[in-house]
Amino acid sequence: MKREAISCIAIAALLVASCGGGGGGTGGPTPGPVPPAAARLFQDPAPLALTQTEVERVVAQAVAEAQARGRPGTIVVVDRVGNVLAAFQMNGANTTLAVPPSPSGINHDLQGRVVPGGAVAGAISKAITGAYLSSSGNAFSTRTASMIVQEHFPPSAAARGLESGPLFGVQFSQLPCSGLSSRFGMAAPGAFIGPKRSPLGLSADPGGFPLYKGGVVVGGVGVMADGVYGADLEVQDVDRDDEEAIALAATHGFAAGADIQADRISVDGTTLRYSDATVADLRTNPANAPPFAGLIPGTGVLIPVNGYYAGAAALPGTAYGTEASGIRLANPGEFANPDAYILTNGGGTNRFPIIAGTSPVGAQLTAAEVRAILEEAFKVMAAARAQIRRPLDSRAEVTISVVDSEGRVLGIVRSPDAPIFGTDVSLQKARTAAFFSAAHAAAELSANAAPLGGADVRAYVPAARTFFNDPTALTGRFAFSDRGFGNAARPYFPDGELGRPPGAFSRPIAEFNPFSTGLQSALILDQVLQHVGFILTGVPPDTAQQCTLGPNPGRLANGIQIFPGSVPIYRGNTLVGGIGVSGDGIDQDDMISFLGLHNGGVRLGTVGNAPAAIRSDQIVVPVAGASGGGVRLRWVICPFNPFIGTNEQNVCQGK
Repeated sequence: MKREAISCIAIAALLVASCGGGGGGTGGPTPGPVPPAAARLFQDPAPLALTQTEVERVVAQAVAEAQARGRPGTIVVVDRVGNVLAAFQMNGANTTLAVPPSPSGINHDLQGRVVPGGAVAGAISKAITGAYLSSSGNAFSTRTASMIVQEHFPPSAAARGLESGPLFGVQFSQLPCSGLSSRFGMAAPGAFIGPKRSPLGLSADPGGFPLYKGGVVVGGVGVMADGVYGADLEVQDVDRDDEEAIALAATHGFAAGADIQADRISVDGTTLRYSDATVADLRTNPANAPPFAGLIPGTGVLIPVNGYYAGAAALPGTAYGTEASGIRLANPGEFANPDAYILTNGGGTNRFPIIAGTSPVGAQLTAAEVRAILEEAFKVMAAARAQIRRPLDSRAEVTISVVDSEGRVLGIVRSPDAPIFGTDVSLQKARTAAFFSAAHAAAELSANAAPLGGADVRAYVPAARTFFNDPTALTGRFAFSDRGFGNAARPYFPDGELGRPPGAFSRPIAEFNPFSTGLQSALILDQVLQHVGFILTGVPPDTAQQCTLGPNPGRLANGIQIFPGSVPIYRGNTLVGGIGVSGDGIDQDDMISFLGLHNGGVRLGTVGNAPAAIRSDQIVVPVAGASGGGVRLRWVICPFNPFIGTNEQNVCQGK
């Protein structure tokens, strides 16, 4: 049943049956097959896009179903890189966006807030979620997202005591303050440079689907009609959700193929959900929907959305993979691997070219080192078996980001069909690993000056020191992978174990829902609220392109992430940066970051993973009743038999 416990959420890359990580040093053989440098191993998605007429058809089909249900709503269509192509508000629509309170009624962050006029922000977030989480190999909806971001997986009363969802925390990505995302109105006229931001991050409220043409994802559609921005807390029943049915009708002629929908993909033996609504549930035949021209003005109007859409007319989408989309195939001078894609400015220039680190502290990464790490990580990805893609034994597709110790982007590359969401998330992961492994982490958090969230952020430093029983915690003594840091960012520690206290960086379970995870959400509260106000009023300023208000906001410029897929980069005992990976299973993400850095270290002999003695898996958290008196954090977990064409196992062991 759809409950009043929401989430601005999403998903996308899942975990897989796994084994071991750990080990030390940068020596040892390079694991796994290495693809030939000149071979193309991936197929470029066809350069397809929604036409203006097709966008209008999607809206008209949704409107017809909404009318048949007596549930007028707000309907948004986006292209694959997040450009809003139409925002249509029906007459009589409920335009409120209400965020349910925490279970205890003690609200933090976005919990319990009611935003009159905010429905369009929710609809955009749903549409972007459907587009960003999907690819030619997987189609995920906002209902899919709901399954994998909650405190237990799968979310159900019968699953209490199981670990949190594999994409726990991904809802706080694609944030409106992200410095990676381009913004409406910033690009040259007519150029839809992506990826764009989302008003509320990713969404887990049913009512958002991807849109396809010729087997290629070309966008997404999102619907808000009931005023509640919710999530499905119980997967054992079947919902009858008007928003989901309206959005499903909108996808007629643009639906994902049945063979790649989420209900054909399993995680830890659990099949994911795609839609509780079926074609048989629809009250109209979408093929017979009246033409869009007949909907205006009697049924509703296209509405402008500050920061997203001018509102004058429905727009055609931009074909992903073209220069105008902001993501395209790299040329040899930009990245040597012939399968690599990069982010561009629409004018031919790489937005994140490979550069050297610039921190004044220590011997920073050179451009040659960054290139080697990215190249080796790309090779590991190309050899890896995907978790979330169909058909089985497809190659993993991800985005890989490298930053220096100050969080500055030193290079971003991605495979041709990697889900878009992983671009922002990989950068969040890289920055999270670098930041929380640094000597300045505690001081930076303690100096956060955000008017609303600052005191909350500052309180996590003494809380962490109590939790770890370590008065020096967060001063660089230990290196944190995102998996290790995420272990301490769950509402139960150990993860999912009922009756246990929360991790150091989490809300207590009685105060938790997906709109308030803990430090992750507290860091970006002020920026999200400022942006929502800008959407509703148009009164500047919009939030700046930085997501935290610490003394050095560039270090976490697009927020933090708390699910696996990153490790910090060291030169001997000195922290020099971080690598983050996102787009497939979380164990695949872990492996690509860890082995990519390891193999880069073998190749270079200068940098590599953190020394084994300071990795987060050396931290034992005191836990009453635990064997030995404590519970050890993790470093990475790698798939057991991960590579295509070889039976090699335990590929991360001992490294």
